[in-house]
Amino acid sequence: MVNSEPVRGFVAAPFTPMHPDGRVNLDLIPAYVDHLADSGVTGVFVNGTTGEGYTLTLDERRTAAEGWIRHASGRLRVIVHVGAESPAEAKELAAHAQARGAEAIGAMSPVFYKPGLEGLVTWCADLASAAPDLPFYFYHIPSMTGLYVPIVEFLSLAGDRIATLRGVKYTHWDLMDYRLCASLDHGRFDLLFGRDEVLLSALALGCEGMVGSTYNYAMPLYHDVMEQFRAGRLEEAARAQERSMRLVKILERNGGGAAAGKALMRGVGLDLGGCRTPGGSLGEAAVEAAVAEARALGTYG
Repeated sequence: MVNSEPVRGFVAAPFTPMHPDGRVNLDLIPAYVDHLADSGVTGVFVNGTTGEGYTLTLDERRTAAEGWIRHASGRLRVIVHVGAESPAEAKELAAHAQARGAEAIGAMSPVFYKPGLEGLVTWCADLASAAPDLPFYFYHIPSMTGLYVPIVEFLSLAGDRIATLRGVKYTHWDLMDYRLCASLDHGRFDLLFGRDEVLLSALALGCEGMVGSTYNYAMPLYHDVMEQFRAGRLEEAARAQERSMRLVKILERNGGGAAAGKALMRGVGLDLGGCRTPGGSLGEAAVEAAVAEARALGTYG
């Protein structure tokens, strides 16, 4: 295992800023970094699901990663998602992330030719070998990949076969599997929880690092969850967590993911442009309504 400090605290999964014509807009990254750092975020997981990574070209993924590394390094920990359907392209992205100074890489599994457990370990080992100096995180998000494997079994197999395996970005509902992963080999692996709307449940199971899309614009809400939990005020923590759940329902009613999330970014003063994902972007009236509804929850503090 690569010797690295575990990731702790809130890590945002940032949106990819875009120009009106759909080109990636790197000019917005410095202001975006300022916003995240000021809100109490400790890192970024770039070019993932929220960043619409699979809709970007290889060149766009490289330039976006470079932009985040250039402007965020020293202020935020930068983890670059390098997963791709082509193993050669994934390895190219991994090598690029290492060469440019990323702190770690992560990758979800292939989504078309889905591997079994053994095949997944082999695929991850091959990918991670392209960045031998960087910690590797498997990105477990079966709601997107359709690959449902017990991650405790993955870690048990992969732990001695992937020298750089640091842990998992765990975006799934299976809290039993999550806890078993977190306690495996006396806490050997770094388990970054990725379901913002049930963060409190993960905190109760020992979660110390988390990656989420709503951390882009709703950090006052999650600081409240954390503060109440640490103080032992569980009823207050549960009420704060319920506001997060209601926030996610706003996203679901407005197209989910990138489209609704980018709309809510307008409410914190960052217009990150449109989306490439199906459904496109929200109209002005829908943006205003979503922002107003989120503010009513106290989302923006």
